[in-house]
Amino acid sequence: FFMLFLQSGLVDEFGRGNPKYIAGKSGAELAREVVFITTGQSAEIAPTPRFDRSPIYWAGWVLAYYQWYSGRSFEEIHKALPFSELLRMYPTLHEADINKFVSIANEILTESKEQSETNLSRLRKARGLSQKELSAASGVALRMIQLYEQKQNDINKAQAASLHSLAQVLGCKIEDLFE
Repeated sequence: FFMLFLQSGLVDEFGRGNPKYIAGKSGAELAREVVFITTGQSAEIAPTPRFDRSPIYWAGWVLAYYQWYSGRSFEEIHKALPFSELLRMYPTLHEADINKFVSIANEILTESKEQSETNLSRLRKARGLSQKELSAASGVALRMIQLYEQKQNDINKAQAASLHSLAQVLGCKIEDLFE
């Protein structure tokens, strides 16, 4: 279900705190809407009262809490910390303070981000360009492109003109270059 939730686009509404989704719908209503958006079929999911807190409930709760706490998107969190991994954390963390989970999740996401390829590198490779070719086409110095891709310089703090040139050559929005 979580993968359908990511694909539905409702994950963004939920992440932004849209009251329609965080307070206005039951879990069953949200599930029906996700299934309809992603498959085009209506699903009859009868709400069943549950009085226990299952591992799935806990994983969903800590995921939502962490998304709101960290301000990261569900997609970004999911890349480093898939739902299956959250479920594996249940036995050791479900009775711990939520701050323990936040601390562990922060470590995992920080480590993942350090090891991951930058958006600039991924977009450049997808367009079939070398760093040198991107530099020539955009007018951004080759060394700057290398530093951005090596995470030695923060592309989020780059000059607007450089970002605009890179985005034009790569056929993307400036925001797509940000980390």
